[in-house]
Amino acid sequence: MSRLKRKEYEASLEPLQRELVDLARWIAATGKRVVVVMEGRDSAGKGGAITAIRQHLNPRQVRTVALAKPTEREAGQWYFQRYVEHLPTAGEMVLFDRSWYNRAGVEKVMGYATQEQVDAFLKAVPRFEDMLVDDGIILLKYWLCCDQEKQEERFAERHDDPLKGWKLSPIDVKAREQYDAYTKAREAMLAATHTAAAPWTLVNFNDQKVGRLTLIRNLIDRIPDHTVAEEKVELPPLKGKPSNESFGVVQPLEDFAG
Repeated sequence: MSRLKRKEYEASLEPLQRELVDLARWIAATGKRVVVVMEGRDSAGKGGAITAIRQHLNPRQVRTVALAKPTEREAGQWYFQRYVEHLPTAGEMVLFDRSWYNRAGVEKVMGYATQEQVDAFLKAVPRFEDMLVDDGIILLKYWLCCDQEKQEERFAERHDDPLKGWKLSPIDVKAREQYDAYTKAREAMLAATHTAAAPWTLVNFNDQKVGRLTLIRNLIDRIPDHTVAEEKVELPPLKGKPSNESFGVVQPLEDFAG
């Protein structure tokens, strides 16, 4: 299958992003709370999908949560505690770039959590997510699928590109040898946490552009009718002659000439 060209991708993405603007307006008008969980293998494309969703939305309303390694204090808390404080309030959407499911994936495979901790987590997750849904939160969970061959291509690109090198961590290098172990962990996670109240949706991200379009289309379609009339802001003609910016005593920076 030929890869989707950038112009084709951008032409398909624009109308979806317009619908996302409508969706965000509906969330704000109704006070709904939306949580989108993005999970998947390293380099699957979670960050790019989140960027495509948020590109034209108000960052104060639509937030990304990408938590670092837990501190010593956080490690001693109830496992879900540090995620709960990032849940949306009325009128907000929160996109989790990885989430509480770290325990069933990287923590399990890389040995950061014991099997007892993983088992307790898988038992607790459906109850935790039931509470979120019962309280009115719209919870959408996506797993971004990526073949090992594609993963290796993307790791190599990150390794060779100084602008993307920060995306390749020592943990990623170790984890790349655990592809099958991650598959096994994922299957156990899906079996335990794919529920009627909070089902998983798996999206093929071997072609990231197609994957983004597929995921965004699904996200929009999963939300109930979200049509809200747009309140147009009037912009009357400016009274008087426009003024120029004053630099005062500071030397202005010359325009970049190339």
